[in-house]
Amino acid sequence: MLRIEAGPWTEMVSHARAAYPNECVGVMLGSSDNSRKTVAVALPMENVNPGSQRQRYELDNKDLLAADAEARRRGLTLIGIYHSHPDCDAYFSPTDLKNSCPWYSFVVLSIRSGEFDHANSWLPDADQTRAEKEPLQVDQQN
Repeated sequence: MLRIEAGPWTEMVSHARAAYPNECVGVMLGSSDNSRKTVAVALPMENVNPGSQRQRYELDNKDLLAADAEARRRGLTLIGIYHSHPDCDAYFSPTDLKNSCPWYSFVVLSIRSGEFDHANSWLPDADQTRAEKEPLQVDQQN
């Protein structure tokens, strides 16, 4: 199960809306115990895809390494990666699967006409041949 605290959730949705009609990408930092992961920090990253950013994202490896170092500095773990799908569902595409890492959760946010629609979290297998939907809990602001 992946639980996202209210603050990072708000940042993730805001980032996805601001990037529309392109895909956004960012990382999630937090903690993990057994089968439960909690996201405490969302760090927006730059989509460095050289082609159409409307249909693809690319995360610079240097940015990912810096995010991992920031997680350790804060006493947290890099839990996963989030990105948006403009004007389509929050599915895990074949490209997402091919570029995935089995030790991360992948949150996909569906943004339709610039507004948040829904989200899903995915866990890819070690062979990157399939991904299962991960239970997702989002805390709401009071």
